Amino acid sequence: MTSPTNTPQPLAIGDLQGCNARLGALLHRADPDNSRPLWFAGDLVNRGPHSLAALRRLRALGDRATVVLGNHDLHLLASATGVRKTHRSDTLDDVMLADDRTALLDWVRTRPLAHLADGHLMVHAGVFAQWTPEETVALAAEVQAVLSGPHWVDFLRVMYGNTPTRWSNSLSGDDRLRTIVNGLTRMRFIDAEGGMDFEVKEGADEAPPGLTPWFDVANRRTAEVTVIFGHWSTLGLLIRPNLLGLDTGCVWGGSLTAVSLSDREVFQVKCHRERDPSAH
Repeated sequence: MTSPTNTPQPLAIGDLQGCNARLGALLHRADPDNSRPLWFAGDLVNRGPHSLAALRRLRALGDRATVVLGNHDLHLLASATGVRKTHRSDTLDDVMLADDRTALLDWVRTRPLAHLADGHLMVHAGVFAQWTPEETVALAAEVQAVLSGPHWVDFLRVMYGNTPTRWSNSLSGDDRLRTIVNGLTRMRFIDAEGGMDFEVKEGADEAPPGLTPWFDVANRRTAEVTVIFGHWSTLGLLIRPNLLGLDTGCVWGGSLTAVSLSDREVFQVKCHRERDPSAH
């Protein structure tokens, strides 16, 4: 019988944001045999220099790549469909002008917002304390079903907004889906009433009074698994028994990080500063 140690173990990779060359360097170091499953914690595109090349690389990986969507990936869909105006800091023109644009956008919009396997739950940003791992995946699937369906552009038109800030099982319709999206792709801090704060982007130790990092909220029901997430570059690399925070600010001149899920070995490559951190 083949030993489990001979089975290639997954690598979880933080926010890529179009830094395709740095991804190539990271994979050369962490996966020289091109054999390991790769988990990407969202924000595949934007602000970095090569969003198109990054998307093409990930799509070509096929089943080797497990991807969850981040807020920048959703912004790509909204910008490409005219639902949202592009920002001055966007670097999405290469995707917009690509011959395979439609195929790439279809690939993006059919990706999940959460992935659960082998005791690991991956999302882009955060998880409400009330959600179990299984509920997180089921709620993410509600959004994925809409984005994968024929009325996905209609959903993008109502997806944006900061309310409701708190989760309730009684939420329905657009409010329900918007709150799921905001939790999974934008969450950092939670206030004393259980609502998401969308203003503060500092590190976990610099939060104003009354705000708590989502992963430190009491009685969080995903504490039984290891939650993998990105989205929070000022947090830096966070490794706890039940947490892997992997956004190490590649696009801001930090590093691109991968962590082996089997033994927590860390791989990093230094990144060029594509954006000024003071404009974050």
